[in-house]
Amino acid sequence: MAQVHPTAIVDAKAELAASVSIGPYAVIGAQVRIGEGTSVGAHCTIEGPATIGCDNRIFQFASLGAAPQDMKYRGEPTELVIGDRNTIREFCTFNRGTAQDAGVTRIGDDNWIMAYVHIAHDVQLGHRTILANNATLAGHVHVGDWAIVGGLSGVHQFCHVGAHAMIGFQSHVSQDVPPYMTVSGNPLSVHGFNAEGLRRRGFSAERIAQVKQMHRLLYRNGLTLDQAKGEIDALKGALPDGDADVQLLLDFLAASTRGIVR
Repeated sequence: MAQVHPTAIVDAKAELAASVSIGPYAVIGAQVRIGEGTSVGAHCTIEGPATIGCDNRIFQFASLGAAPQDMKYRGEPTELVIGDRNTIREFCTFNRGTAQDAGVTRIGDDNWIMAYVHIAHDVQLGHRTILANNATLAGHVHVGDWAIVGGLSGVHQFCHVGAHAMIGFQSHVSQDVPPYMTVSGNPLSVHGFNAEGLRRRGFSAERIAQVKQMHRLLYRNGLTLDQAKGEIDALKGALPDGDADVQLLLDFLAASTRGIVR
């Protein structure tokens, strides 16, 4: 049996794994599924449809799975899906998806999400990201694996943030941020690439040097975007394990609809 505090309210249609713990005064709604080892802190509210995976730590006063803050929403059956081993700190708000998108707000695995973070409808958050205090992701935002969003930063709706990118404190993100890049400010500008993050993730010196070269081609050599794409594509074959890094950046640039920060 799940450990449910006597003051908590759990709907009869909620599904809790045997090792789940629910803290005082928490409210768990219908169509909520919570996996093994997940803990829900005091005064949390989780509304369904929502699926939460295993070994998540949800701190007090979080609100997860509420209806999207979208004036077009008319009660369609949408959901929130959260993966495994996420840390979700105090006063976070995650909303369900909308019928205008895939209908799912999705959080991956192993994310470190600090206090007061807002994740709006239809956001797709990858794995092993860090969202610092008061970071705000508007509707339909996509964030790649290992990305970092600094405190008090806002990401405009429909923007994409690439894998391994780093967004500095109090930044205003209104265009797509390519993988590996370090950006900050309002207006947003690129200040280099996330070399330290790549080192911590086990990138070899040669791979980091190649990412540095891609940064130069995209931002420092005075090339047009199309010219930079061609030069970046020409880097393929230079490193035995570097082609995936090149392709990650090229795929992101090809898919960008809002334009990249330059």
